[in-house]
Formats: sequence, structure tokens, C-alpha cells
Amino acid sequence: MPKATVEAPSNIALIKYWGAKDLEQVIPYAPSLSMTLRECRTRTTVEFKDGADRRDEVRVADETGTLRPADADFRNPVVRHLDRLRAWADREGAFRVATKNSFPSAAGIASSASGFAALTLAAAHALGRHPGPTEASVLARRSGSGSAARSVWGGYVLWPDGDQAAAAQLFPADHWDLRDIIAVVDTEAKAVSSREGHRRAPTSPFFETRLNHLSERLSTVRTALRNRAMTQLGEAVEREGVELHLIAMSSRPPIFYWHPATLTVLEVVRELRNDGIASYATMDAGANVHVLCPADEEPQVATRLDEVPDVLRTIRDGVGDGPTTDIAPLF
Repeated sequence: MPKATVEAPSNIALIKYWGAKDLEQVIPYAPSLSMTLRECRTRTTVEFKDGADRRDEVRVADETGTLRPADADFRNPVVRHLDRLRAWADREGAFRVATKNSFPSAAGIASSASGFAALTLAAAHALGRHPGPTEASVLARRSGSGSAARSVWGGYVLWPDGDQAAAAQLFPADHWDLRDIIAVVDTEAKAVSSREGHRRAPTSPFFETRLNHLSERLSTVRTALRNRAMTQLGEAVEREGVELHLIAMSSRPPIFYWHPATLTVLEVVRELRNDGIASYATMDAGANVHVLCPADEEPQVATRLDEVPDVLRTIRDGVGDGPTTDIAPLF
């Protein structure tokens, strides 16, 4: 039986994907731009058996690394995506899937992005297909995780709006060695999923206002990346991160992803800047905080965040390359 293993990276959105015109087709209201991460990754092994039997097996690694059957909330969207991939390849048969994250799942560190990017590529390879990153981006997006469209690329990645839009790399990972120290303040799955957040986003009275400013901010971030301008990038990214949560908090009903520790970390980041250390915070849909900084500032930023009592751990990450296949299988 054909088997393939792929490890795909998570990413941190610098310009956020928040709100979809069509959740089923995953059509965003606006473009998004992200930095692919190096350390936060999902490893997925997929085996495919031809035949009429379509009873898929999905297992997930627990905290000890032991593979256990996935619960229904995890399994159901995985199987729906496997159905899409079967139809795309015009094949009948059953999949065996095992997956493992190197970081907390469903906690605002884009585990769905890395997870569905890895699943898409591993399943495609097990089916004997090897899509390039443009086709893989469209396939991964159809999983329901728009951010997965960006995780098939390394470096700095733009996902345009549009019905069939694929993400594309703006700059490779070696263009600018930015670091991302993730202050983990919560490892539990968030109470309101990103998908539900996308559904509620347009109900915020500030949603249209954000969209009206987004083109200018996207241009600012692209220019800052091109010129490796830390202050210009950081200020724009920090505003963008706060505005995502402003939209969430003012949606109907409102969504409160932040914890008290989130605010503590944001205050520490401001103190670091007051001390002359270039560091800027952003958050995806969750309580955990990504702190961006130049490579030479990473030790000081990480040390300071490690000292915060409410920070459970830090993940020292940075810009990285895309998916890899030269790795050990999970089964």
C-alpha cells in the first residue's frame, strides 16, 4: 500500500485572514500575508489502500507521543478533506492517517494550517500525485483552513483574495532572518474555533473599517519586508494583531480570545522596546503571543519572556522553509 510522510510548517500571519465571504469554498474578504515558521510543524503519515472500502482511520499523537484514535471533532474535518482528495485524484479506497504536532494544537498557533498542509501533501503523495506548491495551495485551502494555503510555501507568503486564489512566496526564508518567540500562556484548545470566528467577523461594526485600511497596511508590510525595516514592519503588524481581536471582541456574539496573561506579555513587549530592544507582538485567534524581533535580539527577548510568571513556556522560532518529505514515518 502506498505510504507517504510530510512535515509541514505553521505560519504567523502578519496581515490576518479574518472573515470569509464563503466558508465552504474558503474565499477571503481580503489578502493575507504570513511568515512561515521553522520549529512549529506537523508531521503526518498517510497510507492509501485501493478498493471500495472507504473506512478511514485517523490517529493523533498524544502528549507522550503515543498514537490514539482521533475524536470526532478532529476526525470529521480530516475525513471530509480526504473525500475531496479522493475526488480530485479520481480514486476509491481507504486512508490510514497519523499526525503529530511539535506545538500545542488549536491554541492560536495555526495548527490547522500546518496540519492540513501536511495532510494534503501526504495524501496526494500516497495517491501517487505530486502537486506543485501552487496546486497544493489551492487543495490545502479547500480543507476549510485558509491559512493552510500559505503553509505549503516557505519564507514570506501572500495569499490573495479571490475564488480560486493560490498563495505564492514573496520572499524566501533567507531574505530576512526574523525570529518569532512565542509566549505560550494557554495550551488548551480555544473555546471558539477560528472557523466560527470567520463566520462572526462581518457582524462587527468595525469590520468594514478594517477592510478599508487593509490595502494600505498590506503595502506597508510588503515594503517593510522588502527593505528589512523592523520598526516599519513591527508597528504595522502590531496594529494588525490588535485589530483582529477588536473585530472578534465586537462580533455578535463577541469572542474573547485573550487571557490576562496575554495583556501581561503585551506590556512586557512594550517595556522591551522602551529599553531599546526591537520587539513587536502579534496574535492569531488565541491567547498566545508571537513576539517578532531581529535575530540578534532573540536571546534578550526570550529571556525576558521566560521570566514572566504567567508564561507557561516559550517557543523560540523564526522564519523557515516549506514542507519536507525526508523524515521518518509515524507508523
